[in-house]
Amino acid sequence: MAKSAEELKKLTLEEFQKEAGQFDNNDPSIYNLCRKDYPEILAEIEKEPFTDLLDAGCGTGAVISLLADKYPDKHYTGIDISPNMIEVAKSKSSSNSAFVCGDCEQLPFDENSFDVITCSMSFHHYPHPEKFFTSCYRVLRPNGRLIIRDMTVAPAFLWFVNHVEIPLAHLIGKGDVACYGEKDLERFCKQSGLKLELFEHRKGCRLHSVMRKIK
Repeated sequence: MAKSAEELKKLTLEEFQKEAGQFDNNDPSIYNLCRKDYPEILAEIEKEPFTDLLDAGCGTGAVISLLADKYPDKHYTGIDISPNMIEVAKSKSSSNSAFVCGDCEQLPFDENSFDVITCSMSFHHYPHPEKFFTSCYRVLRPNGRLIIRDMTVAPAFLWFVNHVEIPLAHLIGKGDVACYGEKDLERFCKQSGLKLELFEHRKGCRLHSVMRKIK
């Protein structure tokens, strides 16, 4: 039986509450592998100037830490569903960063607050991805960007991953919801008002995508 949105969020919360204390260590793990995404995320961010950045699903604040060291004159905000992750992030935060415990599908920020939103290996945990896109549109400034880095596979394999692999992952406590392709992101953009500017399959089964708020 398919799990409800509430059940999926509970699985995600339980998974990352448990992992928060060891998330940043160097032990081989799926979380450790996610660090390989950071250079390409930073390279995408740096293509355009920005002042205020939001990292959605920020975990322990790794992406923000890298940015805050490199660009100390900018302002950074991280949001994550796990209180334990947020506590770790706060313990190493700088004066130009803030961390909030909350739901990325309902971003608790004012309209037109950010120049760029990043979402690194978190998007596949959202039961209502269309709500996340709509929320991003609301809090982005005009011409602002949403940069998503997540797992993906070739279109021919999406059905198998979403209907076989991910349900099996639920049995071992993983809160994954779905793996997405270009057509999915096009649909979410159309629903939210964002414009899909870039969608690439990159090595390591990675989705690399940029959306923009035109108005």
